[in-house]
Parts: sequence; structure tokens; C-alpha cells
Amino acid sequence: MDSDVVIGYDGKPRCDWAGNGDTALARYHDEVWGTRTYDESAMFEALTLGVFQVGLSWRIVFGKRDAFQTAFRRFDVTEVASMTDRDVDRLVEDASIIRNRGKIQATLDNARIMLSASPDLPALAKSYEVDRKRAPRSLADLPTVTPDAEAFSKQLKSQGYRFIGPTSVYAFMQNVGVVNDHLHGCIRAADYHATARSR
Repeated sequence: MDSDVVIGYDGKPRCDWAGNGDTALARYHDEVWGTRTYDESAMFEALTLGVFQVGLSWRIVFGKRDAFQTAFRRFDVTEVASMTDRDVDRLVEDASIIRNRGKIQATLDNARIMLSASPDLPALAKSYEVDRKRAPRSLADLPTVTPDAEAFSKQLKSQGYRFIGPTSVYAFMQNVGVVNDHLHGCIRAADYHATARSR
């Protein structure tokens, strides 16, 4: 077993960051992270979590995921776009989320951009899809940024998106399955079934 893959509570191998228990993080690993989606709310959530992750760890941000979903109306883009300065003031006082006024305001602004930008976010994401046949072998093989993420980030910035850089965009790409960065040996890895058959 690869050192960056662990056997979970159900006997299945997963990326080490998912842990080995029946937890929300393990379920997120299994059901969300790396699963290709063009659902507007799912993409907006991934984009927003990336905004709040800037300068922080993923575990801190993920630990507040439920609170973010409540604060930003289940990531309904139209509803978030209609939020006001009063909502920003209220959320800055909400201890259940990360109370960064700039990131909160950027989330509202990004929702408004999503409603009007052309090409839209799903179309842009689709243009950067990577169909990987061989999974990364270890965490050390995972980049934090790629040339595609840099190009994608520039396009998003040109449309007006805020708190968007190549690193956060690459995290977004991983999250929505534009690229599958589940590690070799993990049940979600691009080459898992081929590996399992060869054993």
C-alpha cells in the first residue's frame, strides 16, 4: 500500500487526507472531491471554499463547510448574488464561518459574475479537463499549480472574479473533477480499477 493511502473503516483504500474513519471528510473524499461536475451550485461551492482557503489549511475550511452552506444559502448562485451589504455586515459577525470581510464580499461578487460571465464557469472548466490514465503516485507528486491553472486563473480574473489565483484555481479544478488527483491505490484514483484487475 502506498504510504499516502490508508485503509479506511470499510476496508477500502483512500487518500491519507480522508482519514480512516466514517467521517464527513471521508464521505467528501468519496462523493465530491475529484468527481467531475458542471452543477452550478457545486462549482460555486468549490470556488468559494477555495477563496476562503487562501492563507489557511483545507481542514480548517472544510470543518466549517456546513456553516458556509448555511451562510451562503446552500450556494444558490442567484440567492447569493442578491445578498446585500447588510448581509456582509451580518456574516462578518458570524463566528461559525471565517470572518474575513474581503472574502465574504468576494463571494457575493463572484456569484454576480457567475450569472453574467461568458463563457460561463462550467464551459471554462470543461475546456481544461484532464483525462488522466495514471494516478499520481504520492502527495509529493501533486502540484499546487499548473500551467492550465495559471491560464484558467487569468481568464477568471479577466471576467472579474475576485480572490482567484493559480493555486486556488488548481484546488477548484481538483475539487470539481477537472483533474482527478486521487492517489494511486485509492478507490477513487483514475487507475484504480486497472490496478485492481492486475492483482
